[in-house]
Amino acid sequence: MAEWVNATVKRVENWTDGLFSLVVDAPVAAFTAGQFAKLGLEIDGERVQRAYSFVNAPSSPDHEFYLVEVPEGKLSPRLRALQPGDTLMITKDAAGFFVLDEIPECETLWMLATGTAIGPYLSILQQGHDLDRFQHIVLVHAARFARDLSYLPLMQELQQRYPDKLRIQTVVSRETLAGSLTGRVPALIESGALEAAVGLKMDAATSHVMLCGNPQMVRDTQQLLKETREMRKHLRRKPGHMTSEHYW
Repeated sequence: MAEWVNATVKRVENWTDGLFSLVVDAPVAAFTAGQFAKLGLEIDGERVQRAYSFVNAPSSPDHEFYLVEVPEGKLSPRLRALQPGDTLMITKDAAGFFVLDEIPECETLWMLATGTAIGPYLSILQQGHDLDRFQHIVLVHAARFARDLSYLPLMQELQQRYPDKLRIQTVVSRETLAGSLTGRVPALIESGALEAAVGLKMDAATSHVMLCGNPQMVRDTQQLLKETREMRKHLRRKPGHMTSEHYW
């Protein structure tokens, strides 16, 4: 059974009507960049909990989570309403295998995210450990509108931190934005537009693709890469070219 500890809210960052970040101070155990914790509140006599990935590097004293508010949801509206000094519950030990230790060495590591699923990649890149195994890293954040690209300034800072290694690319599906691609990630891969934009190939010989976000995007991209690029899911017992995590 998971051990729960109290977390104290330090800041709530409201990005848009539907997106916010929660920054807390909590005595959690050491975790690996890319992992998640569960946040919870006692509501009507029961603990309501959801899993959220750490955005911060494990070395950071503050713990940050990127959330979408579900208006009819039991938990997210209440988390958004928290004020500095308020308390909530968090699991002491993180979980999950969406970490670099599970990724085989390759020439180009593609990090594809939709929505709030950009979080684990930001944690990995801010930590900066074990990146020398990859010649190139491509960080792709797909959202509906430009205003939903909450962490673009941080992405740009990371690109400056790793100028010869990291390439960033934003994607918006419902408007046109200078510097961004327009459409859905699977379609942009199928057409070659994503590879053209970053100047790198996505294939079984050189690449590993990490997929995190909307389950439909993950499934469609996996199927596309399997059928057109001869790429397969990565398993410990059978190394492959794709590693995924769904965000519901």
